[in-house]
Amino acid sequence: MQRIVSFFISLFLCYYSTSSIAQKHSEKTLYPSYKGLIMAGYQGWFRAAGDGSAARRYAYGSEERSGIDAWPDVSEYEKTYETPFVLKDGSKARFFSSLDKSTVDLHFKWMQQYGVDGVFMQRFFNVTREGSGKKEAATILGNALEAASKYKRAIAVMYDLSGLKGKGEDCSAIIEDWKYLVDTLKVTRQSGANTYLHENGKPVVCIWGIGFPDRPYDIRNIGLERLIDFLKNDPVYGNCTVMLGVPTAWRELNADCIHDPYLHTIIKKADIILPWMVQRFSPLLHNDMDRYRDMIVDDMEWCRRNNIEYVPCVCPGFSWHNLSKYEFPDDVKPVGSIPRQGGRFYWQQLSTAILAGAGMIYVAMFDEVNEGTAIFKVSDNPPVAKNVSFINMDGQPSDLYLWLTGEAAKMLRKEKPLTTVMPVR
Repeated sequence: MQRIVSFFISLFLCYYSTSSIAQKHSEKTLYPSYKGLIMAGYQGWFRAAGDGSAARRYAYGSEERSGIDAWPDVSEYEKTYETPFVLKDGSKARFFSSLDKSTVDLHFKWMQQYGVDGVFMQRFFNVTREGSGKKEAATILGNALEAASKYKRAIAVMYDLSGLKGKGEDCSAIIEDWKYLVDTLKVTRQSGANTYLHENGKPVVCIWGIGFPDRPYDIRNIGLERLIDFLKNDPVYGNCTVMLGVPTAWRELNADCIHDPYLHTIIKKADIILPWMVQRFSPLLHNDMDRYRDMIVDDMEWCRRNNIEYVPCVCPGFSWHNLSKYEFPDDVKPVGSIPRQGGRFYWQQLSTAILAGAGMIYVAMFDEVNEGTAIFKVSDNPPVAKNVSFINMDGQPSDLYLWLTGEAAKMLRKEKPLTTVMPVR
């Protein structure tokens, strides 16, 4: 009799666990796999004076000190805000705010229009703590979930460990935050069309910032194994596919990576890895795309042997001039230190990654104007200022990188032949 009772209790618990997961995460999504997709990172941290935010410093800064290197083309935004900057014709330069619902809606509309498959919403460790930043981040994420459903674009959460102090602080806040996102914002069960990104039948959650030597935390003592176990195995909030953001040299544990083999222990507990490759390759170095290709090939072979999926990273270029003047006054970076070359550098990476056998790609970033990596519409007519300089678009239209991303996505899915020469509209 006792065995029969135990059997039915076990059966009930199994049913309850399965039902709980089914209630928390939708089993159906328009994006059941990352394979064949090009996803971009979405910062959503931009604020402007007058947008009602709690920001103490606005995204664009001032004519004396700015933290951005690329100026957005704001001609299509419903709401824009006056800034201290002026354009060449003497008119006031305007900026957008990520806090406005209309801004997020426009960005996802562009994704649909140009064929960008979707975005990973960056969620920085700071906003997992209670405070005004968490409320604003929730507003932006909520607007993004609605827009993703409206325009049928893939969406997923990427936790960025930037802000984790490491002195007695661990990843527990992410566990509680994921519960909050699932319960309150319904991230994996949107009210409209469900577009949350899945892989292997499970919603994808990324943890970025593991293995970088310049971080104040030690990956051995911040509870990473517990966090990964929670996301994968918790009977209510788990059953997720875990993706990790790691350094470029993660496999060899050198260069931009910590030398601790424990990193491989953590990686082998995950399902997908994303090496960060911004600033690691340049069109100014001879045959650097050969090095990029070889790294992807070798990375994928390691992942194949260890049953892990792999996502290479691409970017349109890089510029960190304005912020570097204050972060590194003795080593100020030139404007456009990794030049876009009118889109050629971006296309070289995209086509090289596809030729190397990549089945899915991550773009850094959709809206990152701080480091000049944005693929959304950037102005070829930026403000002019005495102490601040911005990149231009090499005479190209502001939507070039959105269009190139859509073209590459078609080639990744073999909907059209791949070309190593940058396509022309």
